Amino acid sequence: MASLSNASINESVLNNTGNNFFVTFYDVDKNRYINDTGNYTEEYQPFMLPVGRQVLWSILFCIIVVAATLGNFVVIWIVAGNRRMRTVTNYLLVNLSLADAMISTLNVTINFVYMLYNHWPFGYFYCKFNQFVAVVSISASVFTLMAISIDRYMAIVNPLRPRLGKRATLAIMTAIWVGSAVIGSPNLVYFTTDFDYLPDGSVREVCYSEWPDGLTTRSEIEYIYNVIFMMVTYFIPIIAMTYTYARIGRELWGSKSIGESSQRQADNVKSKRRVVKMMIVIVVIFAVCWLPFHVYFIVTSNYPEITNYPPIQEIYLAIYWLAMSNSMLNPIILYCMNFKFRRGFRQFIRCCCAFGDKDARRQGMYELQHLDRSLHSYSPTQKNGTSTVSVSIQSFNNTLENDNTTKV
Repeated sequence: MASLSNASINESVLNNTGNNFFVTFYDVDKNRYINDTGNYTEEYQPFMLPVGRQVLWSILFCIIVVAATLGNFVVIWIVAGNRRMRTVTNYLLVNLSLADAMISTLNVTINFVYMLYNHWPFGYFYCKFNQFVAVVSISASVFTLMAISIDRYMAIVNPLRPRLGKRATLAIMTAIWVGSAVIGSPNLVYFTTDFDYLPDGSVREVCYSEWPDGLTTRSEIEYIYNVIFMMVTYFIPIIAMTYTYARIGRELWGSKSIGESSQRQADNVKSKRRVVKMMIVIVVIFAVCWLPFHVYFIVTSNYPEITNYPPIQEIYLAIYWLAMSNSMLNPIILYCMNFKFRRGFRQFIRCCCAFGDKDARRQGMYELQHLDRSLHSYSPTQKNGTSTVSVSIQSFNNTLENDNTTKV
């Protein structure tokens, strides 16, 4: 790796406007310019937020890490612990949870520390791996959302066509991760580390990209890559999912004849509507969380001088926090809008509370495994919460709303 001058590294990182998942900032008011026969050198003093705001941002990012990691783990646990929950859509939701868990555990904390302290203490290998995993997990997340929308589209708009089987679903999931790895592979090649010497004599390590035609923000190749990444993982998927869910909505809500032939058909349509509503909310939340991140890239690419002002550090932290918060919101949406996942989350809490009680823990796992069977033991036309079928989970009988059972 070729050694870089301080000025080159500083200017490169200062004006880092690419779609990288971390940015460091410098206080231009403390720059020193020394003219020497037409040349100049630059020394930058890193921005340091007041301690109070550092604590506040640390708390906010800790919330993301804990909530996203735990919530997505529980989603995976619910589907893995109940064979009747292993449907095509739920497999894809597990894939979505895996991608969200990856970015919360492997990226968020690391990137936050780097953005806050402007120092990369995690080494050369993780500099490459960190950015690679960020791109892979984000790509896998949005591609999974697209796969779910297409699956729902085929099931509702073209119900006579063959449905996806579990093997085909696993093949699609594999293709999603392989494609995401291909998109992220340039980061394994072009990200590197170097040392920067500050005016006070201290030394910090920086993690940045060095493309074949120049450093980050000076590279035309990097700019093209970032534009392609933005289009492939945001704008094109949003347009595609808007179309598919619009067609689905027209089919479910626009047809007067749907559900009129029998009560069972009406209940089936209601179930599909609940699933579609949930997925639309997930897509809208994704679009809202990531829009400022991509707008930041567009604005700073055209007006790079914006990155020279001190407030940009906290603005970018807020934008980055919002984008990363998407990884913790999906489990919350599943809890709020899906009856079975809500029951599974509550059962997970019961299992945790009964961790020291072997009998209670065994009963909790038994309840989880029979969750879907207990829900199906009720007639969908009942309204009073009673049932002629005995089930093992007495607490389920008291609160079950039979017309609210959603099969995902």
